[in-house]
Amino acid sequence: MPNDFNRQVIEEFRANAGRVGGFFEGARLLLLTTVGARSGAPHTTPLGYLPDGDRVLVIASAAGAPRHPAWFHNLVADPRVTVETGAFTYEARAVVLEGGERDRLFARAVEADPGWADYQAKTDRVIPVVALRQAGDGPPAPNVTSWGAHLKLVHDAFRRELALIREEVARSGPGLGAQLRVNCLTLCQGMHNHHTGEDLMMFPALGRDRPDLEPVLERLREEHRTIATLLDDLREVVSADRADPLPVLTEVERLTGAVEAHLVYEEEWLIPILDAPAP
Repeated sequence: MPNDFNRQVIEEFRANAGRVGGFFEGARLLLLTTVGARSGAPHTTPLGYLPDGDRVLVIASAAGAPRHPAWFHNLVADPRVTVETGAFTYEARAVVLEGGERDRLFARAVEADPGWADYQAKTDRVIPVVALRQAGDGPPAPNVTSWGAHLKLVHDAFRRELALIREEVARSGPGLGAQLRVNCLTLCQGMHNHHTGEDLMMFPALGRDRPDLEPVLERLREEHRTIATLLDDLREVVSADRADPLPVLTEVERLTGAVEAHLVYEEEWLIPILDAPAP
């Protein structure tokens, strides 16, 4: 049973597609639902997370408490969990990382936020790092009832992540940390996957039903190609040895401008069509 603070965060998260204020405002946040090791009942906890390619990482810090948090004990007993991101809900498998991999990723988290080191200093236990990877091959379920609302929800998630990355790069200091590199590369891969899905599935289906939309769809495809080039440019500067934050920030701002214009145009044209009643 969540405490009052967690319950308020959970309700706000679900009511606002993953956006919350207060302590978690501006943070990367997910809801993790585990099965109670003793009760067998679902147990939902809001957690900060770190992007890591095709998985996300959560850290069982419990703010440096002497014991692991309840959600960690639950997923050790049953690694099948549910993850809510705001835009999607999906079943995942939790893996407790060990040895060198755990140490490397915890050090990466500390480099991005020294608060993790403060928590570790408070306790004798080794704070666990847990990887959450989507189970199965299908796409995650969108948390909406219409395709237009789903498109807007995904677009807003990209907007928030771009804003977070821009802020992180701007205050990164003289060097680009390892976790920030991963954040950028994960965004690039996510946007590539989203546009590939639109090019291969959504746009052809719309074109068959609405031949009059072909000029709009061709403009969107061309913008996808432009954004793909900008994603490649961002990957290049992020992946350079001793990457300089200034050119990274320049590329993030170029990408943000192009993406925002693209999303606005796509939403203006496609959301009314996606949400129109079937003939």
